[in-house]
Amino acid sequence: MSLPPPIRNPAQPGQLPAQPLGLIAGGGVMPLRVADAARRAGRPVFAVLLQGFADPAEWRDYRHGVVRLGEVGQALSLLRRAGARDLVLAGRVQRPSILSLRLDAEGARLLARIGRKALFGGDDALLSAVVSVLREQGFNPIGAQEVFQALLIEEGVATRARPDAEAWEDIRRGIGVCRQLGQADTGQGCVVQQGLVLAVEAIEGTDAMLARSGALRREGDGGVLVKLVKPAQSKLVDLPVIGPDTIRAAAAAGLRGIAVEARRDGHYGTIVIDRDATISAADAAGLFLVAINIDKTLQGHTP
Repeated sequence: MSLPPPIRNPAQPGQLPAQPLGLIAGGGVMPLRVADAARRAGRPVFAVLLQGFADPAEWRDYRHGVVRLGEVGQALSLLRRAGARDLVLAGRVQRPSILSLRLDAEGARLLARIGRKALFGGDDALLSAVVSVLREQGFNPIGAQEVFQALLIEEGVATRARPDAEAWEDIRRGIGVCRQLGQADTGQGCVVQQGLVLAVEAIEGTDAMLARSGALRREGDGGVLVKLVKPAQSKLVDLPVIGPDTIRAAAAAGLRGIAVEARRDGHYGTIVIDRDATISAADAAGLFLVAINIDKTLQGHTP
């Protein structure tokens, strides 16, 4: 596979161009947001697009290559030829079965390095092992939030609507549930209404969980989506993410609001894609969006 011609880097005369940022891109808008942020900072980008997840038509302004999920050797080769060392993994990827991967030779070799425990464990165990292997291969995996700090949300209520006392009780209940899910490396979110856990997130993802919870809602005030960082997860990949689509799915499920984990010192928290559009969608739907400090919330403090 030949590389497209490079996009010129806006370096000053006499300066060496910045080292390209490598990006392994799945589906959704997150990878493009990271690429746009890197380019605005004057850094070129080379993206490896995962076939069936990222749309090459959306990447026409960036140097990129396209690989199947199992073409690990090809992906690493493209990144090396592009001169990328720093590497961001971003975007949605549905975890396939091992038999369907059709690994190339390099992929099969690295799969053995990942190990059976990580391979058949939860997402965080697998992603942490992948990050470790990428480091062994000479790459420097970094979190999307290190490229685009504006993705992270600070503590506080972002919307006109605010949680009332009953909603705060549901949020506290959701924190306990999410902690158990996270410790089991199962999921990051749940829906709680009037103290009842309507749904928990597993492999289906947040939007599918919300759709499922809509059919289970009780009469009265709607439930709350609570979405938190797993207790021991890597901060380089798979941080909790919400965006306008999450708001629409929550509204369709009859929820009254969303609580996510806030950024704080030494802790990244939740990524919010298209923050202005997300908050506007929540305001239009009459939902609250609150970013919480877990410890303070459990002690009864509210922002």
